[in-house]
Amino acid sequence: MKTFETTTIQELVDKLDYKGLISDGYHTFDELYEFRKVYNAVLFNEWGKQEIRNPKWVSEDNQPVFLPKYDVHKSWRHHDGELCFGGGWFIVVAVLPTGQISNHYEAKDWYLFEIPVVEKAKYEFDGHTSKDVIDRLIDLI
Repeated sequence: MKTFETTTIQELVDKLDYKGLISDGYHTFDELYEFRKVYNAVLFNEWGKQEIRNPKWVSEDNQPVFLPKYDVHKSWRHHDGELCFGGGWFIVVAVLPTGQISNHYEAKDWYLFEIPVVEKAKYEFDGHTSKDVIDRLIDLI
């Protein structure tokens, strides 16, 4: 049996029935994840609405062609066609000039992301980590 000295804090947390109530004194994990989800939805929704003019293209009637600023989409399936985590989850993806970013959310939050729906994620996962996402967003500023 492990003693407190040899038990990591993570092992203690893993034994808790409800980790979401752990707080830093200001916010619980549940609150912080909710903030992240809502901020992410607002950002992806704005990116999905923004368009830029493609200077190289014009329509048949000589009008400028506008394209989405960033390629954002959501899907129930990963790029390989498999359901996200076996079902009940979806993925949101944005391809930025700084690289790909993505997150998964539960089915109950589908309505928050008012972005294009695709049959499966358009791009293979590029292996980005949480740090990569932060760096890619900071580089976008």
